[in-house]
Amino acid sequence: MKRPLLLFMLVMTLIVSSCNKDKESDRFTLLTSHTWTSDSLMANGVDASDPGGMLALFKGDADFNEDGTGNFGQYTGTWMFTDNETNLAITSPDLPFALTTHIAELTAVSLKVTFTYPGLIPSNIRMTFKPK
Repeated sequence: MKRPLLLFMLVMTLIVSSCNKDKESDRFTLLTSHTWTSDSLMANGVDASDPGGMLALFKGDADFNEDGTGNFGQYTGTWMFTDNETNLAITSPDLPFALTTHIAELTAVSLKVTFTYPGLIPSNIRMTFKPK
């Protein structure tokens, strides 16, 4: 009599625990599964990652933590998906505005984002990263 009851309790525990897990999307898992390192940082087709360049502070590693915090080169802030996980919004107290980028590619070996920087002369930005 104890075995069927024990088996029933074990099965119910497994069912309840599996139902309580929120499955993360594939994109969330790809983005947060490792540290990304900058590969190219381009503004209007020109390298902008050199010291003093428009994107120099984004050069280095980017960590997208599961809790929505992260490090993006020399910036620290928060991130979130927008527009059905097609865009990535990054905020930091050190950035003049929230940076919303379009995810051009997100795979296990590549992260590519694009956006237009609305300065005096608008710049088309393309940043690519690879896993570290």
